[in-house]
Amino acid sequence: MENRKVLHQFTYELRPVKRGYANRTLYINLDNGAIKSKPVTQQMKAIFTGGRGFGLWLLWNAINDHSKWYDPENDLVVANGPICGTLSYPGTGKSTIVTLSPLTGSVIDSNVGGMFASLLKGAGWDAMEIQGKADREVIIVIDGDSGTVTIEEAPFTETNSHILTAKLFNMLAKNERDKRNISTLTAGEAAEHTLIGMINASWYDVRRKEVRLKQAGRGGTGRVMRDKKIKGVVVRYTGWNANSNNPAKPELIKKASQRIVKEITDLDDQQNQMRKVGTAHLVEIMDDYDLLPVHNYRYGSHPEAHKLDSGIWKSLFTQDMVDGCHYGCALSCSHAVDGFRPRTGPYKDKIVIVDGPEYETAAGLGANMGVFNPLDVLELNFYCDTYGIDTISFASTTAFVMECYEEGIINDQITGGLQFNWGNANAALEALHQMARGEGFGLLVGLGSHRLKTLFAEAYGGDAHFLNDIAVEVKGLEASEYMTKESLAQQGGYALANKGPQHDEAWLIFMDMVNNQIPTFEDKAEALHYFPMWRTWFSLHGLCKLPWNDIEPANNGETDEPAKVPEHVENYTWLHEGVTGIRVTGDDLIRQSERVYNFQRVFNLRLGFGTRQYDMPPYRLVGPVTADEYESRAERYDKQLQEDIGVNPDGLNIAERIALVRKYREGVYNQLVDAVYVRRGWTPNGVPTLATLKRLGIDFPDVVKLVAPFQK
Repeated sequence: MENRKVLHQFTYELRPVKRGYANRTLYINLDNGAIKSKPVTQQMKAIFTGGRGFGLWLLWNAINDHSKWYDPENDLVVANGPICGTLSYPGTGKSTIVTLSPLTGSVIDSNVGGMFASLLKGAGWDAMEIQGKADREVIIVIDGDSGTVTIEEAPFTETNSHILTAKLFNMLAKNERDKRNISTLTAGEAAEHTLIGMINASWYDVRRKEVRLKQAGRGGTGRVMRDKKIKGVVVRYTGWNANSNNPAKPELIKKASQRIVKEITDLDDQQNQMRKVGTAHLVEIMDDYDLLPVHNYRYGSHPEAHKLDSGIWKSLFTQDMVDGCHYGCALSCSHAVDGFRPRTGPYKDKIVIVDGPEYETAAGLGANMGVFNPLDVLELNFYCDTYGIDTISFASTTAFVMECYEEGIINDQITGGLQFNWGNANAALEALHQMARGEGFGLLVGLGSHRLKTLFAEAYGGDAHFLNDIAVEVKGLEASEYMTKESLAQQGGYALANKGPQHDEAWLIFMDMVNNQIPTFEDKAEALHYFPMWRTWFSLHGLCKLPWNDIEPANNGETDEPAKVPEHVENYTWLHEGVTGIRVTGDDLIRQSERVYNFQRVFNLRLGFGTRQYDMPPYRLVGPVTADEYESRAERYDKQLQEDIGVNPDGLNIAERIALVRKYREGVYNQLVDAVYVRRGWTPNGVPTLATLKRLGIDFPDVVKLVAPFQK
């Protein structure tokens, strides 16, 4: 404690949360050391609800029309939400981080578990926004017990998250038990040198007696944090409990909580086994349905995929342990591999904990890169986490690099001797270590696939058309790990998403491709309205979506709309009324999201994006780019030529077949976009209409002025 050098300090009044809101946000400016409290107005609550909505509103008012991610005025916002911290209901511990993205140039939102969100609210804040850049390495300490916020000179040289987080806990905890009352945000060494850096949020695992990490992975949030010279943010609040939200109607919360906890207890083991293996149970399911991304999304299955299936992870994860990232979460899906020893890098032969992998990481660092050794996947997972690298962007970019290497677009001379053949985990690991050291070809990989496709064309003579087809990114963000060639709705779910192709906005593959529940354009458009709005709602309230549909009531399949899980939607209406006192229907929850979702679309427009041209997926997500892709599903594509296009494939060569299928599929995709824009109340160019903005109450003068030229 004597080594703490306080640079700036702010003292504030301690007061209880009321009906889910602390009713103020914390503002910190690292340029001048200013720290202050800002009120949460009733209008903020009514229009933006909380969480992502608050983050977008604070950022909107912080920047100017020409701001870039590296400018001092760029906010790094961390927000919770009114239902966040409801300990009796599973999945109520999410923070949402909002900032200008180094990767996309637009606004990014990324959610993360752990205890930071709840403890930030307990400390008295619905959101924290950080502007400016420090002139030295700093930590920020928010002490909700004493009512102080300090900017301090960083007391440690370490940056990598698993080391730094433990040191911050040890520095601030009064004793072992007190570690439950602390959470941190950190980003590792590689986040300083790449555009795909991410932020780790923490919680104290009382059973392991170790700090654990969860990741806000998408869009380069960690690079923004390190660019501001923030080494860590620490929040402390003692005594957060099931009543700390001071809910209006605790009996409704109890009713919803008892219902879902009983379902988890009775049904989880026979459904998805979230408490034994978590989201990694999806690996074999995706492989069975030809949806597992293999070799940069060329294929949807692989003979060695069984080496990454749930049985493997179940044997590696520590079992028979309540393993949630948020205290009280009955779903308990936050698994880890204990006692792991990396074989490379600065922590070679050291005993570490690997948090996960979850499905996206197992599929990306595994099958998409052609790596089918689970121990290699774990090592890549560990180093991505501690270095502060998004596993999805790293995996998809590295898979793109591997395909370019296999195709001869890049070679050993360009890569500095790294041989990026399919499945070469050693090359991928060395690229990660180079990112952390700030040197070598790894720095190019850390630029992301959007920039690499241009670089490989301009500097190394690659075919720009081919590179555009195989770089699996939209809006500059790499796609999460599902193969979408045969699901038109999921192609739209990815490419139409505001921040880029992330599954937390829309996951419609099974409704569309497997169950054929949305056969028409209108059906798909309705799904691409409802589900993105529904999933957005979780980020407004500080919630994890897994308890919504990764555990289902036994009779859910008998309901009219099983994909919506109606009983759980009812639970959330009870939770909302229980916490805030405001009675709502399911439609009311969708309207909350519509306001924020459309505002975010306008925000994209303000930053130079937000129109139809940015909603186009790379063709790799739509259909076969290469001859071997076509031949791997020749029966399917030939059938489409015959039945949908009206052309007999006999006598056509592969290139001609590919061209005809492409023309048809791209045309169908554009028909889908037309239908979705109509359903969402947008113009044919993808801009919310003035009528839509007025209906939602977000027709602010600056918003109307911005969208008016796009209304024709």
